[in-house]
Amino acid sequence: MADRVYPAAKLNPPPAMANGGGNGGGGVTAPKPPMYQRPIYRPQAPAKRRRGRSCRCSFCCCFCWALLVVILLALVAAVAGGAFYLLYRPHRPSFTVSSVRLTALNLSSSATAPVLTDSIQLTVTAKNPNKKLVYLYDDFSFSAATATNGVPLGDGSVPGFAHAAGNTTIFTATIAASSVSVDPNGASSDIKKSGSFSVAVNAETRAGVKVGSLKTKKIGIQVHCEGIKVTPPRPAPPPPKAIKGKNGTVLAPAPAPAGSDTTATVSTAAHSCNVRVRVKIWRWTF
Repeated sequence: MADRVYPAAKLNPPPAMANGGGNGGGGVTAPKPPMYQRPIYRPQAPAKRRRGRSCRCSFCCCFCWALLVVILLALVAAVAGGAFYLLYRPHRPSFTVSSVRLTALNLSSSATAPVLTDSIQLTVTAKNPNKKLVYLYDDFSFSAATATNGVPLGDGSVPGFAHAAGNTTIFTATIAASSVSVDPNGASSDIKKSGSFSVAVNAETRAGVKVGSLKTKKIGIQVHCEGIKVTPPRPAPPPPKAIKGKNGTVLAPAPAPAGSDTTATVSTAAHSCNVRVRVKIWRWTF
């Protein structure tokens, strides 16, 4: 079977030359103008909104609303506080150490690790100057230290109580230390076995306010007293010796000389204390 031959594709003839070239004649054939084709319309997808700008606007709106709420709450609290102050005129309680007595003092003579044993008795006067407010105290924790170098002298506690309006309450507190190691340098310079020395007393508690049947939340209160001088007790006199008579009879012991008692000197001068409110916010106390 013979192979079939296909004719080659016809090529477009070149445009006629101006010098008369071409098929059979000398005429000039002008090129055909190109045909106009309408561009194909392709619908475009809608433009995407910028997400960052939308989030930024939402954050600004939330921040403005939150700031407005905070301002309104602060304004309401200020108005309520002003009304409460005008109605009740609140005042802080006052504390005064009316008397102090050092009943025991023993400091070992070790030059490297001295040991201290002591006991201090305080009489504290608490006053509530308010006419309509009642203070509710938790237990008091007392501590004492020397005023110069802060050598600890012990601690103690007093049960809490309800302090009625316009009332004055007197209570006693005992601050004691038993075989406590102290700094040798500070103890040797501050604590004197004869003669008075100055101490500072601190007390901490939590107190709330009661107005009628309404009770507030309790907050911390610190009481600091300075300028208190204590005098160690006099040493005990030696026991009197028995006196034998001529016939071997034992006579009564001679009386102790005047001024040889072992009672401690009582400081009767009143010392006013500073009262400070302690507010705790998360981990910080102010």
